Amino acid sequence: MKKASEILKLVKEDGNTVREHQETRDFLVKSIVRDISFKKQEMRYVERELKGLMSLLDVQLDTMPGIDLVTASALIAEIGDVRRFPNANKLARFAGIAPVYFGSGGKGREQKSKQGNRALHALFYNLAVQQVQVAKGSKLPRNPVFHAYYQRKLKEGKTKGQALVCIMRRLVNIIYGMMKHKTAYELPIIKEEKVV
Repeated sequence: MKKASEILKLVKEDGNTVREHQETRDFLVKSIVRDISFKKQEMRYVERELKGLMSLLDVQLDTMPGIDLVTASALIAEIGDVRRFPNANKLARFAGIAPVYFGSGGKGREQKSKQGNRALHALFYNLAVQQVQVAKGSKLPRNPVFHAYYQRKLKEGKTKGQALVCIMRRLVNIIYGMMKHKTAYELPIIKEEKVV
Protein backbone atom coordinates (compact mmCIF):
# COMPACT_ATOMS: atom_id res chain seq x y z
CA MET A 1 0.00 0.00 0.00
CA LYS A 2 2.86 2.35 0.84
CA LYS A 3 4.56 1.65 -2.49
CA ALA A 4 1.28 2.13 -4.34
CA SER A 5 0.80 5.52 -2.65
CA GLU A 6 4.32 6.55 -3.70
CA ILE A 7 3.56 5.54 -7.29
CA LEU A 8 0.29 7.50 -7.22
CA LYS A 9 2.13 10.55 -5.85
CA LEU A 10 4.71 10.31 -8.65
CA VAL A 11 1.93 10.04 -11.22
CA LYS A 12 0.33 13.25 -9.88
CA GLU A 13 3.70 15.05 -9.79
CA ASP A 14 4.46 13.92 -13.32
CA GLY A 15 1.58 16.03 -14.60
CA ASN A 16 1.10 16.35 -18.33
CA THR A 17 3.86 14.62 -20.24
CA VAL A 18 4.54 14.18 -23.90
CA ARG A 19 5.10 10.42 -23.59
CA GLU A 20 2.98 8.18 -25.74
CA HIS A 21 -0.21 6.84 -24.07
CA GLN A 22 0.53 8.62 -20.78
CA GLU A 23 -3.16 8.98 -19.91
CA THR A 24 -3.62 5.22 -20.22
CA ARG A 25 -0.59 4.58 -18.01
CA ASP A 26 -1.91 6.98 -15.36
CA PHE A 27 -5.33 5.34 -15.52
CA LEU A 28 -3.83 1.84 -15.06
CA VAL A 29 -1.71 2.89 -12.07
CA LYS A 30 -4.68 4.61 -10.41
CA SER A 31 -6.82 1.54 -11.11
CA ILE A 32 -4.27 -0.75 -9.44
CA VAL A 33 -4.11 1.53 -6.38
CA ARG A 34 -7.93 1.56 -6.12
CA ASP A 35 -7.95 -2.23 -6.39
CA ILE A 36 -5.37 -2.59 -3.61
CA SER A 37 -7.36 -0.21 -1.38
CA PHE A 38 -10.55 -2.18 -1.99
CA LYS A 39 -8.84 -5.50 -1.18
CA LYS A 40 -7.35 -4.12 2.04
CA GLN A 41 -10.81 -2.99 3.14
CA GLU A 42 -12.27 -6.37 2.18
CA MET A 43 -9.56 -8.14 4.21
CA ARG A 44 -10.55 -6.09 7.27
CA TYR A 45 -14.18 -7.24 6.84
CA VAL A 46 -13.11 -10.87 6.50
CA GLU A 47 -10.86 -10.67 9.58
CA ARG A 48 -13.69 -9.12 11.62
CA GLU A 49 -15.99 -11.97 10.54
CA LEU A 50 -13.30 -14.55 11.39
CA LYS A 51 -12.86 -13.06 14.87
CA GLY A 52 -16.58 -13.44 15.48
CA LEU A 53 -16.57 -17.06 14.33
CA MET A 54 -13.48 -17.88 16.40
CA SER A 55 -15.09 -16.45 19.54
CA LEU A 56 -18.15 -18.64 18.90
CA LEU A 57 -15.95 -21.75 18.62
CA ASP A 58 -14.07 -20.79 21.80
CA VAL A 59 -10.80 -22.31 20.52
CA GLN A 60 -7.69 -20.51 21.72
CA LEU A 61 -5.15 -21.58 19.09
CA ASP A 62 -3.87 -18.03 18.68
CA THR A 63 -2.31 -18.21 22.16
CA MET A 64 0.54 -20.26 20.66
CA PRO A 65 3.48 -18.32 19.20
CA GLY A 66 3.33 -18.37 15.40
CA ILE A 67 -0.45 -18.81 15.17
CA ASP A 68 -2.42 -15.73 14.21
CA LEU A 69 -6.11 -15.39 13.43
CA VAL A 70 -5.75 -16.54 9.81
CA THR A 71 -3.60 -19.59 10.69
CA ALA A 72 -5.95 -20.58 13.53
CA SER A 73 -8.99 -20.36 11.27
CA ALA A 74 -7.18 -22.34 8.53
CA LEU A 75 -6.32 -25.09 11.06
CA ILE A 76 -9.93 -25.26 12.23
CA ALA A 77 -11.21 -25.30 8.63
CA GLU A 78 -8.92 -28.19 7.65
CA ILE A 79 -9.34 -30.24 10.84
CA GLY A 80 -13.06 -29.63 11.28
CA ASP A 81 -14.58 -31.12 14.42
CA VAL A 82 -11.59 -32.49 16.32
CA ARG A 83 -13.85 -35.01 18.10
CA ARG A 84 -14.02 -37.05 14.89
CA PHE A 85 -10.43 -38.13 15.63
CA PRO A 86 -10.25 -40.54 18.61
CA ASN A 87 -6.68 -39.44 19.36
CA ALA A 88 -3.79 -37.27 18.12
CA ASN A 89 -2.30 -40.22 16.19
CA LYS A 90 -5.35 -40.30 13.93
CA LEU A 91 -5.07 -36.56 13.33
CA ALA A 92 -1.37 -36.98 12.46
CA ARG A 93 -2.29 -39.71 9.97
CA PHE A 94 -4.99 -37.46 8.49
CA ALA A 95 -2.43 -34.66 8.06
CA GLY A 96 0.10 -37.02 6.45
CA ILE A 97 2.63 -36.53 9.24
CA ALA A 98 2.68 -40.06 10.67
CA PRO A 99 5.02 -42.54 8.93
CA VAL A 100 3.44 -45.26 6.80
CA TYR A 101 4.60 -48.89 6.72
CA PHE A 102 5.43 -50.21 3.26
CA GLY A 103 6.22 -53.89 2.86
CA SER A 104 4.99 -57.41 2.43
CA GLY A 105 6.03 -60.90 3.43
CA GLY A 106 7.33 -59.72 6.78
CA LYS A 107 9.81 -57.34 5.17
CA GLY A 108 9.35 -53.62 4.90
CA ARG A 109 10.01 -50.28 6.46
CA GLU A 110 8.31 -47.09 7.51
CA GLN A 111 8.51 -44.16 5.13
CA LYS A 112 7.34 -40.59 5.02
CA SER A 113 3.70 -40.42 3.98
CA LYS A 114 2.77 -38.60 0.79
CA GLN A 115 -0.89 -39.11 1.60
CA GLY A 116 -3.18 -37.14 3.85
CA ASN A 117 -4.50 -33.60 3.76
CA ARG A 118 -1.71 -31.63 2.06
CA ALA A 119 -3.12 -28.23 3.09
CA LEU A 120 -3.11 -29.30 6.75
CA HIS A 121 0.38 -30.78 6.32
CA ALA A 122 1.60 -27.43 4.94
CA LEU A 123 0.04 -25.57 7.88
CA PHE A 124 1.83 -27.80 10.39
CA TYR A 125 5.09 -27.50 8.44
CA ASN A 126 4.95 -23.69 8.41
CA LEU A 127 4.05 -23.68 12.09
CA ALA A 128 7.02 -25.95 12.88
CA VAL A 129 9.36 -23.57 11.04
CA GLN A 130 7.87 -20.67 13.02
CA GLN A 131 8.55 -22.48 16.30
CA VAL A 132 12.29 -22.92 15.67
CA GLN A 133 12.90 -19.46 14.20
CA VAL A 134 15.28 -17.11 15.96
CA ALA A 135 14.63 -13.36 15.98
CA LYS A 136 17.26 -11.48 13.97
CA GLY A 137 17.73 -8.58 16.37
CA SER A 138 17.64 -10.29 19.75
CA LYS A 139 18.75 -13.76 18.55
CA LEU A 140 16.21 -15.26 20.95
CA PRO A 141 14.13 -18.24 19.77
CA ARG A 142 10.40 -17.66 19.31
CA ASN A 143 9.65 -20.83 21.26
CA PRO A 144 12.65 -21.88 23.41
CA VAL A 145 11.19 -25.33 24.13
CA PHE A 146 10.80 -26.28 20.47
CA HIS A 147 14.12 -24.65 19.57
CA ALA A 148 15.90 -26.78 22.19
CA TYR A 149 14.04 -29.89 20.99
CA TYR A 150 15.02 -29.10 17.37
CA GLN A 151 18.70 -28.69 18.34
CA ARG A 152 18.58 -31.97 20.28
CA LYS A 153 17.17 -33.82 17.26
CA LEU A 154 19.94 -32.37 15.04
CA LYS A 155 22.57 -33.57 17.55
CA GLU A 156 20.99 -37.04 17.44
CA GLY A 157 21.86 -37.15 13.73
CA LYS A 158 18.54 -36.25 12.17
CA THR A 159 18.46 -33.98 9.13
CA LYS A 160 16.78 -30.58 9.39
CA GLY A 161 13.75 -31.94 7.55
CA GLN A 162 13.46 -34.95 9.87
CA ALA A 163 13.80 -32.69 12.93
CA LEU A 164 11.00 -30.49 11.59
CA VAL A 165 8.79 -33.56 11.12
CA CYS A 166 9.41 -34.43 14.80
CA ILE A 167 8.28 -30.92 15.75
CA MET A 168 5.24 -31.21 13.46
CA ARG A 169 4.25 -34.41 15.24
CA ARG A 170 4.52 -32.72 18.63
CA LEU A 171 2.50 -29.79 17.35
CA VAL A 172 -0.24 -32.18 16.28
CA ASN A 173 -0.44 -33.47 19.87
CA ILE A 174 -0.57 -29.94 21.30
CA ILE A 175 -3.12 -28.57 18.85
CA TYR A 176 -5.27 -31.68 19.21
CA GLY A 177 -5.33 -31.18 22.98
CA MET A 178 -5.97 -27.44 22.70
CA MET A 179 -8.91 -27.97 20.34
CA LYS A 180 -10.40 -30.92 22.19
CA HIS A 181 -10.24 -29.35 25.66
CA LYS A 182 -10.56 -25.70 24.50
CA THR A 183 -7.46 -24.66 26.42
CA ALA A 184 -4.89 -21.95 25.83
CA TYR A 185 -1.23 -22.64 25.09
CA GLU A 186 1.14 -22.02 27.96
CA LEU A 187 4.81 -21.77 27.14
CA PRO A 188 6.64 -24.25 29.39
CA ILE A 189 9.33 -22.79 31.61
CA ILE A 190 12.71 -24.38 31.02
CA LYS A 191 16.09 -23.71 32.53
CA GLU A 192 18.32 -21.44 30.48
CA GLU A 193 21.17 -23.93 30.18
CA LYS A 194 18.80 -26.35 28.41
CA VAL A 195 18.03 -23.79 25.71
CA VAL A 196 21.71 -23.23 24.90
